[in-house]
Amino acid sequence: MKVIVFGATGMVGQGVLRECLIDPAVDAVLVVGRAPTGLDNPRLRELVLQDFLDFSRVESDLSGYDACFFCLGISSVGMTEAVYRRVTHDMALAAARTLVKLNPSMTFVFVSGAGADSSGNGSVMWARVKGDTENALLALPFKAVYVFRPAFIQPMHGVKSKTTLYNAAYAIGAPIYPLLKRLAPRYVTTTEQMGRAMLGVVEHGAPVRVLENGDINAVAR
Repeated sequence: MKVIVFGATGMVGQGVLRECLIDPAVDAVLVVGRAPTGLDNPRLRELVLQDFLDFSRVESDLSGYDACFFCLGISSVGMTEAVYRRVTHDMALAAARTLVKLNPSMTFVFVSGAGADSSGNGSVMWARVKGDTENALLALPFKAVYVFRPAFIQPMHGVKSKTTLYNAAYAIGAPIYPLLKRLAPRYVTTTEQMGRAMLGVVEHGAPVRVLENGDINAVAR
């Protein structure tokens, strides 16, 4: 299969890209981001862009793919709703609407988050924006659309967050991750499991379109 990864320099995106590059079923990976990953792999091609709201000039680069893993995102801390919506909702929809036109048989996977509110009436800003984005993506006529709602994600295999504070927290939490996994398996996952699950839904589908943390781990297995 040929896949596109958005946000491959973020923590989740790094993990997903790693799994794509070591999976023999993946023939080619196109990374779309604002900065290069720095990786050298014969199956990897990179498209560096600054405008994620208009893909009209690069449509020829985005055609002929089987799957898209949209891992691009930011924290809502300190953000106004307008700015957060622009990155979370508007950029995802701009990419997805372009891709569904070029690759209608594609499977599109969007990384949301545990607690996302798809009711449209939620009072928590980030959850409402995530939910609105989920609903809009699920309505697009791709072959399939899946929404991933992970809770706590433990980075593995050298994956790092862009946020120094988060890296410190993950380093502190790493020794207790096995305990968390044993006590609350439905609320913890890893970057490796996220990547394996994304590839899994493309190859084999899933019983639900919105996968909570436990569903992600089940597909990864």
